[in-house]
Amino acid sequence: MSYTYSESPVVQDPSQNRYGFYDEELKKFNWNMLILEFILFGIGIWNLISATAVEDKSQGLFRNQLIWFGVGMVITAVVLMIHYSFLSRVAYVVYFGNILLLVLVLIIGKASLGARRWIGVGSFTIQPSEFMKISMVLCLAKYFETDRTQGGYGLKDLALPTLLVAVPSFLIMLQPDLGTAMIILLTFGTMMLFIRVKPKTLITLGLCFAVAAPAAYKFALKPYQRQRLVTFIDPMSDPKGTGYNSIQSMIAVGSGQLFGKGYKKGTQSQLNFLPEHHTDFIFSVFSEEHGFAGCVILLFLYMIFLMNGLQVAFQSHDKFALLLVVGLLSIYFWHIFVNMGMVMGILPIVGVPLPFLSYGGSALITATLGVAVITNVANKKFMF
Repeated sequence: MSYTYSESPVVQDPSQNRYGFYDEELKKFNWNMLILEFILFGIGIWNLISATAVEDKSQGLFRNQLIWFGVGMVITAVVLMIHYSFLSRVAYVVYFGNILLLVLVLIIGKASLGARRWIGVGSFTIQPSEFMKISMVLCLAKYFETDRTQGGYGLKDLALPTLLVAVPSFLIMLQPDLGTAMIILLTFGTMMLFIRVKPKTLITLGLCFAVAAPAAYKFALKPYQRQRLVTFIDPMSDPKGTGYNSIQSMIAVGSGQLFGKGYKKGTQSQLNFLPEHHTDFIFSVFSEEHGFAGCVILLFLYMIFLMNGLQVAFQSHDKFALLLVVGLLSIYFWHIFVNMGMVMGILPIVGVPLPFLSYGGSALITATLGVAVITNVANKKFMF
C-alpha cells in the first residue's frame, strides 16, 4: 500500500519528547526555598561587606563566603538529582562517620581561642560539629520512620535515640562548643513533638531536666561559661570582661532606632567596639545600620522561609520525609531564635551563628545543604 502525503505516518523526534518532559518538570519544580535562600544570602553578603569594610585583614571574607556558597550550590545540585529515600538508607553511615570526625577533632583538631573545633583540610578548615546537626536529624528520622511501639513512646523506648543524641552532644561539649550542643538538644526536643510520646513520659523528662540543670551548671559547664550566664542576668557586673560583648551588642541594636544609621555608618561595628561582628554578632551590625524596620523585614523573610518548609513537611507522604524536614527546620529556627536573642541581651551568649548571614564556611554549607534536602522532598513528594 502506498501512502499519500496526508496519509503518511508522522515520525516524532524522541529528543522533542524529552525536551518537552524536562520543560514540564521545570514548570512544576518548587523553587520557593531556593529563592528565599538566595535572598537571605544576598542580604548576608551585603551586610558582611559593611561589617568588614574598615578591617584590612578581613577584606577578603565576603569573597570566601561567596566561594563557600558556590560549593553549597554544587552540593545542592547533587542532592537534587537523588531521591530523598536514599538518605534513609545511608543515615546511620553518615551519622557514625560524623561521630568519627568529632573524635578526630579532639585528637588532631585545630585549636583557636581556647577551643578545638576544626579539622584542617589543606588550606581550608571544616567544623564537623556543624555537619553533625544534619547527621543527627537524618539518624533520628531514620530511627522513628517505623513505629516501634503501640500507644506512644515511653522512657525505655526513647533510651536509644537519647543515646544517639547524647554521644555527639558530649563530644561537642568537650571541644568546648556549648552553642552547637544546645542546638542539637533543642532540635531533638522539637522532633519529639512530632512523634507519639506518652504524656507521662513528657512530664518525667521535664522533671529530669529540671533536676539535672543545676548539676549541669555546676559540673558540666566551664568557669567562663558559668560566668556568661551570670553576666547575662547582670551584664554590668563585669562590663569590661564577660559582660562587654553583651553590652556593646545591645548598644548597637538600640542605637539603630527605627530606620538605622545607614549602610556602613554603624559606629559600633565600624569603630570595632562590637566584637565578632562578622560572625556571632552579625545581626547587631544589621540592626544598627537598618534599625527596627530593617529587622522586621529580615524576620519576615525568615518567617516565610520557615513557613514554606513547614508546608513541605506537612505535604510529604511518608514519616521519614516529615521528620527529616521538621528536624532541618528546627535547626534553622533555633539558630535564628538563639542568635537574635543573645545579641539583644534576652539570652546568654553561646556563640550560635545566624543562618545565611554569619560568616563561616561550615555553617553556610550546612545551611545550603539543609535547603537542598527540603527542596528535594518538596519536588519528589509524589514519587514512590
